[in-house]
Amino acid sequence: MRIARFTTGDDPRYAFVQEEGDKTFLAVLSGDPLYQPAMPTGERIELGDGVRLLAPVIPRSKVVGVGRNYADHAKEMGNDLPQRPLIFFKPNTAVVGPDDPIVLPDFTQEVSYEAELAVVIGRLAKNVDPKDALTYVLGYTVANDVTARDAQRGDGQWARAKGFDSACPLGPWIDTDLDPDDVGVSSRVNGTPRQDGRTRDMIFDIPYLISYISEAFTLLPGDVILTGTPAGVGPIVEGDRVECEVEGLGVLANPVVRR
Repeated sequence: MRIARFTTGDDPRYAFVQEEGDKTFLAVLSGDPLYQPAMPTGERIELGDGVRLLAPVIPRSKVVGVGRNYADHAKEMGNDLPQRPLIFFKPNTAVVGPDDPIVLPDFTQEVSYEAELAVVIGRLAKNVDPKDALTYVLGYTVANDVTARDAQRGDGQWARAKGFDSACPLGPWIDTDLDPDDVGVSSRVNGTPRQDGRTRDMIFDIPYLISYISEAFTLLPGDVILTGTPAGVGPIVEGDRVECEVEGLGVLANPVVRR
């Protein structure tokens, strides 16, 4: 099942995504399926002109990032492999959706893309056992962990580098049926392939990450975990278009601007 958040010019609404041949339809739902049973209204809208997909979830609480969770990425950045998950936060104000611009802030001249599989938490989770961890997951979406590298190096911590407005594109929807154990994670900039990894190469798998994070922080419905990025990260500049893709899930595309 795929759950989208969208607008036709009015308030955001939710829908099940239904594909028929080469067409995609949105079966509109009443309310937010994170907090109440998903009830179709009977309205059905074809995805196309006049319909804008939004970030499928705006975390009420937090986005939890995981750094250096692929060995090849840690090595390309000149870092040792972590002995435990390297955790950081992005505020929910960093979240944007498909086709929303990544706005380069004035304080940085070196911004990178990072394609990632994102986990959307479906129910309150605290001190979770790894063997039970996936029962707390609503589904998965695609993320771009946009990072200001110069601020990351200079600040000594990552709040500004990874938390600025528009630094967390999510989309195009939440997939509740994806098996995350071995799917491709890739990116393209202006159509040129840049990253091509697989989730089986994560240093810490998703059940362990959920368990580890929940020891420190209570995870709430709608919280998002970014699971790390494979090798191949690089710069983006004004005028670029970044596409992040997770196999079986979809493509998240965003233009890059500087205002």
